[in-house]
Amino acid sequence: MSKSSITMDELLASEDIKQLKVGDVIEGVVASVHKHEVWIDLGANGVGVVMRREISHGQQLEKGQQVVVSVIDPEMDEGHALLSMRRAAKDRGWDQLQKAFEDGEVIDISPYDANRGGLLVELEGIRGFLPVSQLAAGNYPRVSGADKDEILQKLNQLVNKTLRVRILDISRKENKLIFSEKEAVKDEMQERFGKLKVGDDVKGTVTGVIDFGAFVNVDGIEGLIHISEISWERVENPRDYIKTGDIVEAKIIAIDKDRLSLSLKQMQEDPWLHEVKSFKKGELVEGKVTRITPFGAFVQLSPSVEALVHVSEMSNDEGVDPEKIFQLNEKKKFKVLDIDTEGRKIALSLKEAK
Repeated sequence: MSKSSITMDELLASEDIKQLKVGDVIEGVVASVHKHEVWIDLGANGVGVVMRREISHGQQLEKGQQVVVSVIDPEMDEGHALLSMRRAAKDRGWDQLQKAFEDGEVIDISPYDANRGGLLVELEGIRGFLPVSQLAAGNYPRVSGADKDEILQKLNQLVNKTLRVRILDISRKENKLIFSEKEAVKDEMQERFGKLKVGDDVKGTVTGVIDFGAFVNVDGIEGLIHISEISWERVENPRDYIKTGDIVEAKIIAIDKDRLSLSLKQMQEDPWLHEVKSFKKGELVEGKVTRITPFGAFVQLSPSVEALVHVSEMSNDEGVDPEKIFQLNEKKKFKVLDIDTEGRKIALSLKEAK
């Protein structure tokens, strides 16, 4: 059969030329660049056009440049194909990200925006999300009372910052791409955890102060100083003793699965043990009432020593109401009934002091 007798159908069915289909990703060469469109030479497949909206933001094109495009419509009424560079980049991006997910690869991202739930990310032309819960200890926004505006303020500080993450979940069909910073540092954190033990002294940066204590970043590991471990004194408000950004030295008192329990006060000698030596069982002492409860009153005898007057030691009368006997901050004389050095307790009596 001569070339002149080959029909168009036979030509399209030949191995040399394959009909374009919607979704095909092919290579071409830029034939001309105009204000609103770019024309692409597709070789044996003819020509196609890419509208400006289908070109990735910031991408610069010039005549003769080789590009990869995706077919939106294989043949328009005018005879040329309608193409997209943005979609082609996205198609390749899904393939690359799927492989990174399957390989457990650690990748770098740079969030372009934030909301109260986390960070917005675009990678390989695909938009994804890094939830607050998946931030590592060093970047987790520790705020008092889960203040959403304060959380957003802290998250905004991570916008345009490079973060190392792993892909936590990916679904091209559902257009879902979720990142995790915690997963990216998990192996490294486990290695660091393995080198720490209870009793070690560590240094860290305070990342947040809340009503019940303070969070500390210890070389990427999260630590918590409970309010009871801030000072040997009675601490009413942790913010009077510590603030965000402080560099602190603390002692490890417990190691949980992914967090350290820390103590500031155990870095210093317990002043209670020194001050209690000035008190003796059976003697009369003067103290200031600091708290009144239904079962008794707490009395401060020295800066670090606090004692308890049980309700049964307030009066010989039955049905005593502590609030009718004591007023906050008033000073009274008491008799020392017992001193328990090991338990750090002192029992007082008001009725025996009279």
